[in-house]
Amino acid sequence: MTARRWTSSDDYIVGWICALPCGLDAARRALDQEYDCQLKLSENDQNVYVYGEINGFNIVIACPPFAEYGTTPATITAQHMKASFKSLRYRFLVGVGGGAPSESNDIRLGDVVVSTPVGNDSGIIPYDWGKRLPSGQFQQIGTLNKPPQPLRRAISCLQTDHNFNTHLAGSLAPILTYSKRIECPAHDKDRLFASSYTQPDPEAPCASCDQAQVIPRKKRLSDCPRVHYGLIASGNQVMKDAVTRDELANSRGILCFEMEAAGLMDDFECLVVRGICDYSDSHKNKDWQPYAAASAAAYVKTLLKYLPRPIKKIPEDQGRTIP
Repeated sequence: MTARRWTSSDDYIVGWICALPCGLDAARRALDQEYDCQLKLSENDQNVYVYGEINGFNIVIACPPFAEYGTTPATITAQHMKASFKSLRYRFLVGVGGGAPSESNDIRLGDVVVSTPVGNDSGIIPYDWGKRLPSGQFQQIGTLNKPPQPLRRAISCLQTDHNFNTHLAGSLAPILTYSKRIECPAHDKDRLFASSYTQPDPEAPCASCDQAQVIPRKKRLSDCPRVHYGLIASGNQVMKDAVTRDELANSRGILCFEMEAAGLMDDFECLVVRGICDYSDSHKNKDWQPYAAASAAAYVKTLLKYLPRPIKKIPEDQGRTIP
């Protein structure tokens, strides 16, 4: 990739937060160009940034410190980015999450879930902000901001484009093949176990689990990830209980569980995009993480094609106009 030097933080209008190294790797692979530059940042900004471009948009990418999870590290990362990059128009939280498949939502590993409002819910539900009622129902306390309107308008346009799957596949292919190849795991590694069946040995691979407990599902005709729009549940604890997963999915329409968004939405309004790497149950493994992260990054790369392309000035050290 050809490097350019953009010398002002005001040149960057897209902010991209990742939660895990696999998400950062996918984000870098998604860039059309990666820049080699050092910018003047806010005095207290401790983030390490990756700079680049997609479809004419200058993009700044950051990830919380390694092995720090949950809403707080992501919130601090977003706050520092916001302080240093005051011209951001579009913000994204991109990475992997746990799916909540149901009869109405055929979510598979490698699919993408995008936070969008449903009814009175904004798109992100803080599922550990609340209390359990005597009836057993969970009562949520507090609400969060919706994703920004410009991004929701772009989603409306994207959803009516009959060529979207072609565009998404086109965005995903170079991410998978860039440098060291990311492989889509074999279909037989996408196993959805019955909710009542927990993994006997958390340290053992799922191949040792009782395969009679796998829920049969019809094989898809296409390998292209499907995109699901709706509610994402966010909290500080990893969801590893399939029974609770199903309860929230059925009662609230939850599509996905993750651990960062609840801390960002009020002060860093963004679109949350998650590639599905597991089913929020005890049968977790990391086999699908790189591919799921790539799917999420490909969705954002595709969505940027539907946003108005910015008019850009040439970097100071090149002294000419971009045609």
